[in-house]
Amino acid sequence: MTAQIQGAERRTELTLRGVLIGVVITVVFTAANVFFGLKAGLTFATSIPAAVLSMALLRGFRDSTIQENNVVQTIASAAGTLSSIIFVLPGMIMIGWWADFPFWISFAVCALGGILGVMYSIPLRRALVTNSDLPYPEGVACAEVLKVGSSEDSSASATEESRAGLLAVIWGSVASAAFAIVVATRVFASDVVSYFRLGDRGSVSGFDFNLSFALFAIGHLVGLSVGIAMLVGALIGWGWGVPHYSLLSGDLTTAAADLAQATWSHKVRFVGAGAIGVSAVWTLAKLVRPVMAGLAGAMAAARVRKSGQADTLPRTERDIPIGLVGLITLACFVPIAWLLGYFGTTSGLGDHVAVLAIGGVAFVVLMGFFVSTVCGYMAGLIGSSNSPLSGVGILVVIAAALLLVGFVKPHVGPAEGKALVAFALFITSVVFTVAAIANNNLQDLKTGQLVDATPWKQQAALVIGVIAGAAVIPPVLDLVNKAYGFAGVPGVGPSALPAPQAGLISALGQGVIQGNIDWGLIEVGAAIGVAIIVLDAVLARTTRHMRLPPLAVGLGIYLPTTSTLMVTVGSIVGWYFDRRADRSARPDSTKQLGVLLASGLIVGESIIGVVIAALVAFSDKLGFSNREAPLSLVGPAFDTWAIFIGGAAFAVVVAVMYRWVWRMAMRNGTA
Repeated sequence: MTAQIQGAERRTELTLRGVLIGVVITVVFTAANVFFGLKAGLTFATSIPAAVLSMALLRGFRDSTIQENNVVQTIASAAGTLSSIIFVLPGMIMIGWWADFPFWISFAVCALGGILGVMYSIPLRRALVTNSDLPYPEGVACAEVLKVGSSEDSSASATEESRAGLLAVIWGSVASAAFAIVVATRVFASDVVSYFRLGDRGSVSGFDFNLSFALFAIGHLVGLSVGIAMLVGALIGWGWGVPHYSLLSGDLTTAAADLAQATWSHKVRFVGAGAIGVSAVWTLAKLVRPVMAGLAGAMAAARVRKSGQADTLPRTERDIPIGLVGLITLACFVPIAWLLGYFGTTSGLGDHVAVLAIGGVAFVVLMGFFVSTVCGYMAGLIGSSNSPLSGVGILVVIAAALLLVGFVKPHVGPAEGKALVAFALFITSVVFTVAAIANNNLQDLKTGQLVDATPWKQQAALVIGVIAGAAVIPPVLDLVNKAYGFAGVPGVGPSALPAPQAGLISALGQGVIQGNIDWGLIEVGAAIGVAIIVLDAVLARTTRHMRLPPLAVGLGIYLPTTSTLMVTVGSIVGWYFDRRADRSARPDSTKQLGVLLASGLIVGESIIGVVIAALVAFSDKLGFSNREAPLSLVGPAFDTWAIFIGGAAFAVVVAVMYRWVWRMAMRNGTA
């Protein structure tokens, strides 16, 4: 038995070339995810496109294996999750505490929180992956991609499927990138926007329909239920919320567009926060029993390993040793304590640095493990891309702010109020990275379980991915901040990135600490959340497939329509494509090509977005006269034509790309 295990350990899995490929993919996808997340309020999972790219690059090596490809996608998957820090960290700019993103502090937040997230998820693997019937949709999908494209299967059909998947990612990226470039020239419009008054009593509403292939592809990936739920949220926000609260304002002089945006920003998004908060609490309540049972099982398994039987465990049950996990966890707490103390001292709260550092570490320890468990379970239920991390962030910042109000605020003057808000956001960002990585790691470990991977090698690979992603995030955030800025910051231009979650979380932190939060708006949102929870429960009992995820409805309320309407369109098109695929000979392979095409559409537009952001940031040095749109070829007089031309081109490209993927599936025998 021992000889067999030792022989198995020598197979190709965690290699230098795999690590290098994974790091390169992580760097590219992290940059893309940061930009897209700030623009749309959503990030995309990178595991599947990373797996396809890895298989294409490693196929030429005779000793490459499915497990080596799995390590590459594990490293790169950090790009899809660690970049979620954009839901919190830009709030430091929005409240005026930072002017830019200090590299080492930002890097430390991402790296320490991410490594802690990996360590926290290790004791949960057996409970939530091995001995669980959770579906882990993205983990299973990624495993299937790895299996059909593995170099270990050298049959003609496997080679063709791998080639088809790579082509879908590449041409999807090319199509969306090309469209984004033409949009940057303003020959194609980027948005179809209209704000208007409803009657003569001051009520306003409107919509902003973004011609974005990345948003469209997000819709394909999240599915019809989430897409429709976001549409329902948008209708609540802009069909009732904005008209209702703008009517109450009695403002008859402000332009419809300005009044609508102000009403959404200062009223409706707090309603969305209430809906998200209630939905998140409901989710947590449902998880208490299964999480406790799972943890009990994990502790029992640890006792078996301590009895000296660890060597008899199969390779797929070998984690990083629990003693080493404990040492790494403790080692992370020390710099986190220093980081919190340093931040408190430099922010003018030096007299309370001991309370902030010690209490802050205790908060990270307890809240971090709690949200890791919750997010890991939610990833198993609905996938890491769909997990409501922003809802978790809302709960964390409110908890942090309430603790500061209770234990620190009574002992400082009014001048330190802003520093307390900054500290609340700072500690929330640490906990948030813990939750984000734990959310992703269990999904990856499910993939590893299905492809016979070694857990400890995956866990080591994810730590590498965390460090690589943490090094990329601060400079990219600085780049887009200089190029566009963030909505709500004084002096930013019309192209400011919405960063909706960061704006909401920072506003909640300010409201709780300054005592001026309008709890009435949050209570209205909470009531809406309860109603949606009841409606979703009714749908679960009376229909086979249709659901109305409460968290997705909450997102639809507080995200701008520029981020939601195209997601709905994409979800409908993806649903139609999958229904057609279900009637084919091999539906799973056909639908997989659709997923890979959608992944490519996201990657292409997002990468071009980063490139254009660089052009905007350095437009003066590069000699561009129009800083807001350096690639512009036409003036405002062409705007109406740009809407019609851009809309028609978008529809044509969608039809052509999906038809091409379908025909390729048929031709290659995958349907």
